[in-house]
Amino acid sequence: MSLLQRCQQILQTRQAEQLYRHRQVVQGPQGVELVIGARRLLNFSSNDYLGLANHPELKKAFAAAVDKWGVGSGAAHLVNGHSQAHHALEEELAEFTGRPRALLFSTGYMANLGVVAALLGRGDHVFEDRLNHASLIDAGILSRARLHRYQHGDSSALAVSLAQCGKGEKLVVTDGVFSMDGDLAPLAALAGHCRERDATLMVDDAHGLGVIGASGRGSLEVLGLDSEAVPLLVGTLGKGFGSFGAFVAGSEVWIETLIQQARSYVYTTALPPALAEASRASLKLVQQESWRRENLRQRVEQFRAGARQLGLKLMDSSTPIQPLLLGSTERALRASQALREQGLLITAIRPPTVAEGTARLRITFSAEHQTGHVQRLLDALEQTVARLA
Repeated sequence: MSLLQRCQQILQTRQAEQLYRHRQVVQGPQGVELVIGARRLLNFSSNDYLGLANHPELKKAFAAAVDKWGVGSGAAHLVNGHSQAHHALEEELAEFTGRPRALLFSTGYMANLGVVAALLGRGDHVFEDRLNHASLIDAGILSRARLHRYQHGDSSALAVSLAQCGKGEKLVVTDGVFSMDGDLAPLAALAGHCRERDATLMVDDAHGLGVIGASGRGSLEVLGLDSEAVPLLVGTLGKGFGSFGAFVAGSEVWIETLIQQARSYVYTTALPPALAEASRASLKLVQQESWRRENLRQRVEQFRAGARQLGLKLMDSSTPIQPLLLGSTERALRASQALREQGLLITAIRPPTVAEGTARLRITFSAEHQTGHVQRLLDALEQTVARLA
């Protein structure tokens, strides 16, 4: 069988198993309403949690920066692509996260690959929650360190694994907020085990920074942890911050090591400076407009209260990620399609993104959602789930 034939067979199998993925062409900016095709849909599928992706201040900063800096950065950071805009954003992100330094990456995926592979190699050990994001799992594999995976949220299982570990450096890696379940990692317990076993803890807070915590400083703020407990913090700018890119925050030694050794930083073109300026504008809004997080919290509470009254099977999440478990792929697809027919956009999440038997609707909220939007969602879910029964 040729490589092309194997690919054809894989595609046919995915279609037969209802696992084939399709792109949707969005006509217009991100928001609580999206136009797809000829239809306007109420959007509950975005990671634009604070509603900043189409904010006038971000667009104004971006447009002004294009006039000043042009479109492309022209080169990697270590050649001549590191502009004053990049540098200023790094300094502001460091201050925001309470760390000496921050380092920009082009994407969160590249940040995670870069950090783990730069710090570990053969003979070392990386420990990961089984529900970590794909980028973290791939980072562990590509680092060539020995990969240990513990049961989701089970800090005791991590402790056992750390105790049984042989020689070599030890890095524990976890999401702060899990992207498909919406729950928080038990970071305080993980940090304690790391301290006892001389391991380093790295947290990817892609879905927490900007979004949760009184001042938007994410999972670590919610759980009261500092940079001593969590030496390495990864964040993305394309979710709560409404922009694009990612960063790693940590001490001088951590960041300088990454500048020298993180291949996904060294060998890629820097973000456009205009995006850095848009992110700087976003960072100000995240800190100044705490009402966005309050609105978001209220919409989540409204939804969970309504879902309980309807007997819907939600997962244990207090974040804007509210998964509705439906079990089978076929059931999740039917529910998603039924909601779409009622004018709501909610994506069905299927294997291999989640485990077999845990297909779901991944319902996400924005600070821009209103009480009426949430009630419309609950009414639609009541009808849809009744039809699936």
